[in-house]
Amino acid sequence: MLGRCAPGSPRSRPIVRALPPSACALRQRLRQCAEQIPEAGAVLDLLEKCPEHQKKGRFPIIVFEGLDATGKTTVTQAVKDNLNGILLRSPPACISQWRTVFDDQPTPIKRAFYAAGNYILASEIAKASTQAAVIIDRYWHSTAAYTIATETSGKVQDLPPAQDEVYQWPEDLLKPDLVLLLTVDPEERVRRLQHRGLEKTKEEAELEANNLFRQRVEESYRRMVNPACQEVDASPSKEEVLKTVLQLIKKHCA
Repeated sequence: MLGRCAPGSPRSRPIVRALPPSACALRQRLRQCAEQIPEAGAVLDLLEKCPEHQKKGRFPIIVFEGLDATGKTTVTQAVKDNLNGILLRSPPACISQWRTVFDDQPTPIKRAFYAAGNYILASEIAKASTQAAVIIDRYWHSTAAYTIATETSGKVQDLPPAQDEVYQWPEDLLKPDLVLLLTVDPEERVRRLQHRGLEKTKEEAELEANNLFRQRVEESYRRMVNPACQEVDASPSKEEVLKTVLQLIKKHCA
């Protein structure tokens, strides 16, 4: 995926360095830093146990993406209950306790952790999709969108062009059937964050302080392909948003 950017896309090169293009490249990067960061060795051990080629079951895999406070937690739980499905999150529970460790590392190591989380999660998704519909709170698109936005300075126009391969799904990662991008206007999102009163992540603080960064993240989501994000306005009531979401699931995952 990211390792095969066209020669005419120089803006993609920093992103390639920050985000390994495959599970094989991830393992190599984690090995390089395992001596200095014991948690990298633990993540590597889990990654090594994952089958190289994940195969989905007969039930649909539905991913919800979006910035913090766009309603992902509420909607994913409601969809899970409505479909009697299985709810999973990225990074998966088995490595999420190490997030603070990797968030303080240089960007390439930090991104390797989050990318590895997607491959470890894929193993859980493959198994769960043989039993019920799988609802996922963030997956690969989040990792890619935040990486692209972080590694690109300036305005939306400074992002890699829309057809660049940085927006492509990795060939060796289990693909979902549907990706829904929840959006709300910036003022409403900030109001919800303040109402929640939770401690901000570094990236959330950056989103709030840097309007251009937020725009780059959102536009990166919109440029994702194979699969693309289906955008959902999450501003209305919970009931209305759920109704819209269930209609899209019925349409795309019948």
